[in-house]
Amino acid sequence: QVQLVESGGGLVQPGGSLRLSCAASGSIFSVNTMGWYRQAPGKQRELVATITRGGFTDYALSVKGRFTISSDNAKNAVYLQMNSLKPEDTAVYYCSARVRTTFGVNERDYWGQGTQVTVSS
Repeated sequence: QVQLVESGGGLVQPGGSLRLSCAASGSIFSVNTMGWYRQAPGKQRELVATITRGGFTDYALSVKGRFTISSDNAKNAVYLQMNSLKPEDTAVYYCSARVRTTFGVNERDYWGQGTQVTVSS
């Protein structure tokens, strides 16, 4: 089994910064891609940013230039540095990883439990 645990969420004022962290553990053979998604109340879950094992990154237009995704392949960890936060960034942020397990054949996506980010005065 594979577990993903997020941390770093909290309450921050507009214009402030937060850094989210996520680490995958368990019966992991390899990790292909890791990423961050978010879900605001009453809205669909949306992609925030992803990073491949080779370092290719992709960002939602709404966060491009403000957020930076990075990873540590040796630790199976992914991070999201969030700067210039806006109230519309308020959401539960979920870590994801596309993983091949030790005894598995195919890759599949795993999800963390989510961490709350609230941007408010």
